This record gives sequence, C-alpha cells and structure tokens, in this order.
Amino acid sequence: MSFTDKLNNCSSSKYLGHTRYNFDINGIKCSLVEPENPTPTGRWVWKAEFFEAFPTFDKAMLDKGWWVAYMNVGNTFGCPDAMKKFDLFYREMTGNFNFNPKPVLEGFSRGGLYVYNWAAENTDKVGMIYADNPVCDFKSWPAGKGSGPGSEEDWQELLDCYHFSSEAEALAWPKNPIDNLEPLIKAGIPVVHICGDADELVPWNENTGVIKERIESLGGKITLFLKPGGMHHPHGPENPEEFAGWVIDHAL
Repeated sequence: MSFTDKLNNCSSSKYLGHTRYNFDINGIKCSLVEPENPTPTGRWVWKAEFFEAFPTFDKAMLDKGWWVAYMNVGNTFGCPDAMKKFDLFYREMTGNFNFNPKPVLEGFSRGGLYVYNWAAENTDKVGMIYADNPVCDFKSWPAGKGSGPGSEEDWQELLDCYHFSSEAEALAWPKNPIDNLEPLIKAGIPVVHICGDADELVPWNENTGVIKERIESLGGKITLFLKPGGMHHPHGPENPEEFAGWVIDHAL
C-alpha cells in the first residue's frame, strides 16, 4: 500500500517546491508536505495554526528533508476539545503513517496556546517547542487584560470553545501555558521563542517574557531570539536556513 492509499479524500499539489497532500482524518482537514529528499527517520514539523503564513522556516526544514504537517481544528485557541483532535492526528502520524514520535511543534501567535497546551499533556511526544510571537496567556490576548488591545470577538469565541460559564471562570483558568511549564521542564523539552519586543498585539512581556522568567525560575532553559523593535508581524526567523539547522541540532 502506498502512502497516499492511507489518506482519505487525498489530493496533491506543489507547495514551496515540494509535494503537498490534502486529506481528511475523521472529517477534519489536514495537510502534509513531503520533502523532495526526506530523512530516513521520518522527522516532521507540526505547525499548529496559520499553515501557509510566513512559511520561510517551513521551507528551510522541507529543504533539509523534514516533513511539515497541519491539522485544521479551526480558531479554537488550544482548547481541550481541539487537543483531543490533536491526539488523533498524532496517533495517525506516528501509527498509521509511521512518522518519528517526537515532532517539532511550531506555534505562531495564537498557535502558542495549541503547542504549549498539547505538549504539557504529552511530554513524551515532543521534540521541541518553537514559538513565534506566541500567545502564552489568553488573559493577555484575546482577553486584553494587560497592555495590549485584545480582541473582543476572539475572546467571546474562546469562552465558547473552552465551555466557560463566565468570564470570571476563564480568568481563573489554571492551565495557560505560563501556568503549566513544570511538566515540560521535567521532560527536558527544548523551548525556543522568536519574539519582537515591540509586539503591539501580543505584548512580549506578558507572554514570552513571563514564560522565560518562569522557566528559568523553575531551573529550566529557554532559548530566546529577540527582535529589537520587532512587532507582531512578520513572523519567522531572520535567517531561516541557519535557524532550521539550529532546530535540527537541538531537537530531541
């Protein structure tokens, strides 16, 4: 049986110079990009959100033989229901498709909620967290309870996705990424952030800054590539090729 025979409703196209497969898992839209010269160990990047946005890192990893994968769970802010779908995707990727058991999790912006929340519950299944101007506390964004503007529409969607009965219940939620770092540290999962220190939407001092402070206070390590004067956009490393090499060298 070929690889495509295992995919439901599969179609293919070219993406970033490589072959992209679009398919369904239990009715959920997924994408998987096959590198022209894949590594024999089936290494892969799992992009949590905004699949086609700012793909310079993805292209660099594809060019180095890593697959890039995505499951579209919608604008669901890393909520528990979405994480159950991520569990299904991981089982398919590592079981049915036989990919490496420790993907690099890539979280842009609100994708930070997805990668941190899933990693905290699956510490044995993560090769690295790469977060880029990430949301690490939904009180900062979309709630807008800090210095940023927030997003009222997204905040209401988040309350619904998490099935919170009130805003007060949401604000007391104890499992934002900033609150749930100890499992990652105990597992020795490498964590790297790329962040603009002038992010106008997701203030870095309320998100990445808190993550850094708390990881280090718990005895863990984080690598931070700070962009002086950098705003929320554009995402991605300044030198994608060099950063991709760094990720490959440091991933579990």
